Amino acid sequence: MKGRPMKGKWAEGIRPRNFSWIIKDQLACSERPGGYGSTHRRVRRQEEIIWLRQQEFDLVISLSSAPSNLHNYDELNMPYLHRPFPPLDEVGNMMESMFGEIQTLLDRQQRVLIHRDELSDHVSGLVAGYLVWSGMVPELPRAVVITESIFERPLGPIGRGLVSEAAKLDAAPQAS
Repeated sequence: MKGRPMKGKWAEGIRPRNFSWIIKDQLACSERPGGYGSTHRRVRRQEEIIWLRQQEFDLVISLSSAPSNLHNYDELNMPYLHRPFPPLDEVGNMMESMFGEIQTLLDRQQRVLIHRDELSDHVSGLVAGYLVWSGMVPELPRAVVITESIFERPLGPIGRGLVSEAAKLDAAPQAS
């Protein structure tokens, strides 16, 4: 790929599976580029990372437990952070730190994609939790409904638990 200009439709890459905007043109989620498990394809991973670059994403945040395939972001010059999802009993500290990072990135007008191997309750619950924590959607039930609408799937017990944990955190500092 290095040294050879890309041509045709492949120059644009392909949109990652289950891609959704959370905050239009700022914050999005998807499953891990290239897929996971038996559906994972190296070429698809490259094409999806190319698509992220073409869409001018500034940063990818990987919630995947293993650092597998993160080297591909380096190879394709796509900045990333690896923030493995902790055991559920330790998630409060992780959310507090991650929500602060996300807020800082968005305040800087950065375009961010969050992914985990699959788009599961962990990701959708984290997103709903961020909406509550940031004050964009302070009511828990409404944040759940909005997240379910975005991802077109119900939020299960793990996701709802994450929203409840986020509600216990100190709210995001408001810009003055």
